[in-house]
Amino acid sequence: MGGNKIKEGTNIPAHIAIIMDGNGRWAKKRLMPRSFGHRQGMERMVGLMEHAFDVGVSYVTVYALSTENLKRPKEELEGLYNLIRKHFTEYMGRVCARGVRLRVIGDISLLPEDVQEVLRDSEAKTACYEGKGINIALCYGGRAEIVRAANLAIERGEAVTEESFDSLMYTGGQPDPDLIIRTGKEVRLSNFLLWQAAYAELYFSDKMFPEFSDRDLDKAIVWFSGRTRRFGKTDEQL
Repeated sequence: MGGNKIKEGTNIPAHIAIIMDGNGRWAKKRLMPRSFGHRQGMERMVGLMEHAFDVGVSYVTVYALSTENLKRPKEELEGLYNLIRKHFTEYMGRVCARGVRLRVIGDISLLPEDVQEVLRDSEAKTACYEGKGINIALCYGGRAEIVRAANLAIERGEAVTEESFDSLMYTGGQPDPDLIIRTGKEVRLSNFLLWQAAYAELYFSDKMFPEFSDRDLDKAIVWFSGRTRRFGKTDEQL
């Protein structure tokens, strides 16, 4: 595994989730507005997705905007919305051309109407694809997702199992993330995929997201491949 390159026999995670942290700080360090960092972050997000699918990953989930992020200055939020308006369809079309289905997870009713339309249109264009998926978490919170699923279960009036409850999550029908990567020096989940993260391997990078390269992703995958995933069993039982 020298050089952190992915070699034959590497255990590739089926589902990678990424907390894309550090866009604003990366821009600020360069004396640029935070909106510049978000633009660079979106471009890096698309590049990482393309690379992940090229090396054999089947699902990628990215944390683009949390419910807590909605408290940020109006100017910064409007900059994010403009990125979606101007570039989302093009960028997602590029990745989804690989036969990848797009889902936007979170309460997008909190977004401007025209932004919601862009997101729904992009989802609709890929609805026929199966086997590979992108989840873009926008206006997303892990606790809110669990509450939403619980309310759906209550509406159905049926007791739930872990399996049936899992189907009520935004990611229902997909494998849970095997590997969760967080950039930007922080070492917490920040309300991201709390249900789905139960047995995920957690990988933290000091790099700000715009500088997290394809090679850095390879390094994380190689690290993941070296992990022993017991799921509660002993070494002898594996």
